[in-house]
Amino acid sequence: MFRNPVLADDFPDPFVLRAGDSYYAYATTDAAQHLQLASSPDLVHWTELDDPLPKIAGWSSGDTWAPEVSKTTAGYVLYYTAHDPDLRRPDNNGSQCITVAVAKDPKGPFVDETKKPLACQPAMGGSIDATAFRDADGSRYLIWKNDGNCCSLPTRFWIQRLSADGLALEGKPTDMGVVNDEPWEGGVIEAPTLIRHGSSYYLFYSANNYDSEFYSVGYATSAKVTGPYRDAPENPILASAWNHPPKSRARGPGHQSIVQDDDGELWMTYHAWDQDAVGYENFGQRAMWIDPLVFDGAKAVVKGPTDQPQPMP
Repeated sequence: MFRNPVLADDFPDPFVLRAGDSYYAYATTDAAQHLQLASSPDLVHWTELDDPLPKIAGWSSGDTWAPEVSKTTAGYVLYYTAHDPDLRRPDNNGSQCITVAVAKDPKGPFVDETKKPLACQPAMGGSIDATAFRDADGSRYLIWKNDGNCCSLPTRFWIQRLSADGLALEGKPTDMGVVNDEPWEGGVIEAPTLIRHGSSYYLFYSANNYDSEFYSVGYATSAKVTGPYRDAPENPILASAWNHPPKSRARGPGHQSIVQDDDGELWMTYHAWDQDAVGYENFGQRAMWIDPLVFDGAKAVVKGPTDQPQPMP
């Protein structure tokens, strides 16, 4: 048995990769590192490791966020968000953009040799929160959000074909059909995660203000990988507000990823504040939690957030 949180330090935007017999969790920058990394044999007991990205791209001035890693023929490919001071968005500030780095080992060191961002939409506020998806036929895609909420612009999710090695985009991006227009979203959608279940594609995402109890997770579905996706009517499905009165100490659960355990069961990993310290201004931290993700017919259900004892993965 175990209890949440599984990693009690500040570990925001966690993405968990299964590689061999180990799990690796990557997280947004802290005060001392470009990115954070931890490893585990079982999704519950974690050891924090060195910065997997010792050096960022030469064009970037920092602000490294939301790392995700995919295994391809090139090795382990890291997609992350970084600041480009020369690509001006509508408020005349530099843009957050998506870039890529490669390593031979999931622990790194990842090397970013790019001369410019992999993807960026400065006229739409920038591009952040990249996630990679490999379909059943082997085709690869990159999904992200345009950072419209920076500049009072619509925020949408975009999908574009990736090369087989995951290092280059092919064709043009497609609007996936999800926009920040629902009350529970609070004007913000972010952190897309795509999986296929049965004949449908499930696009999970987080919404609302990240440093509040209203941050939550919902999803949308489509019969085609490129969409259009339709919001689930029961959204949000992981929350500490809205239609989910708190039943644990978790507040504002979100920025999820999904990983499969040894038994083929799915787990949603995410960060959450503690009820006594929501927001950094209140000296809070975003710890990493995990809870089972199951399907009730076509509905996705997260059995959390819970801090009660539950079976180990």
